[in-house]
Amino acid sequence: METEKIKTFGDLKKSGYKSRSIKEELRENLLDKLKNEEPAFEGIHGYEHTVIPELERAILSKHNINLLGLRGQAKTRLARMMVNLLDEWMPIVEGSEINDDPFHPISRYAKELLKEKGDNTPVSWVHRNERFFEKLATPDVTVADIIGDVDPIKAANLKLSYADDRVIHFGMIPRANRSIFVINELPDLQARIQVALFNILQEGDIQIRGFKLRLPLDMQFVFTANPEDYTNRGSIVTPLKDRIGSQILTHYPMNLETARAITKQEAKLDERQVEMVHVPELAKDLLEQISFEARDNEFIDSRSGISARLSISAYENLLSTAERRAIKNKEEETLLRFGDFLGVIPSITGKVELVYEGEQEGSAVVAQELIGEAVKTIFPRMFPKIEKLTKPDEEDPYGEVMEWFFSESGFELLDETRDEDYKKALDSIPGLDELINKYQPKTSEKDRYFLKEFILWGLVEYKKLNKHRFAEGMQFRDIYGSYISGL
Repeated sequence: METEKIKTFGDLKKSGYKSRSIKEELRENLLDKLKNEEPAFEGIHGYEHTVIPELERAILSKHNINLLGLRGQAKTRLARMMVNLLDEWMPIVEGSEINDDPFHPISRYAKELLKEKGDNTPVSWVHRNERFFEKLATPDVTVADIIGDVDPIKAANLKLSYADDRVIHFGMIPRANRSIFVINELPDLQARIQVALFNILQEGDIQIRGFKLRLPLDMQFVFTANPEDYTNRGSIVTPLKDRIGSQILTHYPMNLETARAITKQEAKLDERQVEMVHVPELAKDLLEQISFEARDNEFIDSRSGISARLSISAYENLLSTAERRAIKNKEEETLLRFGDFLGVIPSITGKVELVYEGEQEGSAVVAQELIGEAVKTIFPRMFPKIEKLTKPDEEDPYGEVMEWFFSESGFELLDETRDEDYKKALDSIPGLDELINKYQPKTSEKDRYFLKEFILWGLVEYKKLNKHRFAEGMQFRDIYGSYISGL
């Protein structure tokens, strides 16, 4: 439809435009996408067989929707993406504060204008991107903010008494007529404000300072909320919950592949950074595993959730750690090292809520423990399980490495060392190459050094080696060798 040629209500009628409610609009456009096998929520990973089908069913049912889930589960993004199911352009009575439909005007302004000018009533067009309204529920939100209030300045300018409904200043919800309106963190909204939404959802009435206006608003409401069982801030009042058609539970990624896809899509990386730092696939898996470990860690309050933003921020920090080292060493490119994971600790500490015992340990200690737990989870998938004790007649896959550490006083990997020196240091440890050749023979030359360091960290986590952090880097040593040699 060539919207620039349609200037009046008469033109709109001649064009064959048919008015429909926003819920019908969303439903019919979704049906078209489903028939054409087009994705309605592109770029949302991990919800293909869970959340998205439920959301599509809710839209087809013309329901108001509540997305219930922990932080960082793409609730707001899903709501924003519903805009893509709206028509590109929507006609309104020009000058209307509440997006009046020329075929079904509801405001006094639009009704009087149409009565006065008829087919010559001017029409303007609103793009779908302007049909999305969002409000974060905070305790200071008032009825005047979301529904409206009497405007004394308007009354004075128009010389009207307060008994005239033209003195009303409409709030956010009436101004979002024929649009998607999202209220984030609904339990945070005071109960009396939630009560004010009852009639709007069910009967279409709004009441402002004694005015009871019959405004059959045409709205698609989407609410987001965290589970009520943990939040102390409030809850969704039962009558309001009863008026929400579909409540959809969101969730975190169920596997590493999905988590990696989200991080890759969302991480804001500089192109030069990506070109400079080589990141092994194992490092990406380890990074995501940190979030999985955090969701089950005894020191972390799992009820508050571990946002996907943890992995995204950590990935950005991981590359920046390696990039900084390369720049300081005047190197054009560098290999990501396992030691670079210590650079992601600030990304972890700000994203987790600790229980009392975790506070006692300290956030940095808990973050390091998460990195260690991620190593312990992934290590057995790649190399033989590290046993505490081996029988005399059994061959220990890690025997050669352990013997070397037993005879050495200590092995150091410095944070700022050049790649050439870093490689030489790891190459000096006998047995690491043999382990990789035997159990991970397809490892590329660039990934070998990360894998060598990974083996050392695995031996540390399984109590075969000690590691000690000092100002310039990390020292690895045998648990008993240094003590015996000292004797």
